[in-house]
Amino acid sequence: MSFQAYLDNIQAKTGKTPSDFKEMAESKGFTHNGKIADGVKAAQITDWLKTEFEFGHGHAMAIYALLKGKKTD
Repeated sequence: MSFQAYLDNIQAKTGKTPSDFKEMAESKGFTHNGKIADGVKAAQITDWLKTEFEFGHGHAMAIYALLKGKKTD
């Protein structure tokens, strides 16, 4: 599955866009000025996504990659 397909599936499931996830991550302190905040580990972000949105590991990692700066198609 392509990165964009993961994001499309996430949006279909949650109704939230990549920008929405960026905003939520910022409000939760996982990111600062669009970058992963110092000391924040991937597991903290993926655990949040798995708990709050019931994501599997692949979908959670797609959002983590997005937050790390991977570009959408």
